[in-house]
Amino acid sequence: MLWNRDLFTKVVWRETFRTAAIKYRWPRGRMHALRHFYASTLLARAVSITELADYLGHTDPGFKLRTYTHLVPSSHQRARETVDAVFGRPALDDGLEAA
Repeated sequence: MLWNRDLFTKVVWRETFRTAAIKYRWPRGRMHALRHFYASTLLARAVSITELADYLGHTDPGFKLRTYTHLVPSSHQRARETVDAVFGRPALDDGLEAA
């Protein structure tokens, strides 16, 4: 049997919601929302935009960058932690203040 998006949503996806006792809400409950969840989760764990584009079947990493970067609010913290890991965290009493 061939599945198109509409048939898959009605027969499989919504049944999955019923089985899990989760209320299906459109558009947040769409199957495409799972794709966004996957992409934002990978980005939050520092998977590169290029890798993500490849995983999702896009040849243009810029499309992913424009679509998903707003979903990664922790990127500044990750950048600070990365630099701290290389150079060590400064002592609290070193006299330097954060900009």
